[in-house]
Amino acid sequence: MKLQPDRLDVQSILGYGPGWIGLGSNGVAEKVERSVVIGSSGERFDWHCDRFEDLTAEHFAMLAASQPELVIFGSGTRLRFPPPAFLRALMDQRIGLETMDTLAACRTYNILAGEGRRVIAALIMETAPPTQGSA
Repeated sequence: MKLQPDRLDVQSILGYGPGWIGLGSNGVAEKVERSVVIGSSGERFDWHCDRFEDLTAEHFAMLAASQPELVIFGSGTRLRFPPPAFLRALMDQRIGLETMDTLAACRTYNILAGEGRRVIAALIMETAPPTQGSA
């Protein structure tokens, strides 16, 4: 699906599909196929977790270090909530967290970043699980 942001002066998600997103900033577009953190203030770094099950409290402490007002957490192909203990660093700094599947997180990030909010999106990139019987 192709997305058109309202503002082009922030890092935006230009498109997405299973296992990838298209990022754009200052007229440059790039396809990303790994878990990533992006922010409306220009933050961008690999988020070293290939699956939801790889997450630890340190992943969320890394997000808190960016000091956003809100974290949009894309949990992969389906909605899954991290254990509350993992969120301590965010709670200690009174940083909000919204959890949704990664594709919904892409749409939400663009809206909030386009409004000028200090937001980061932590996106787990995973492809849809194979259906039963497929090789």
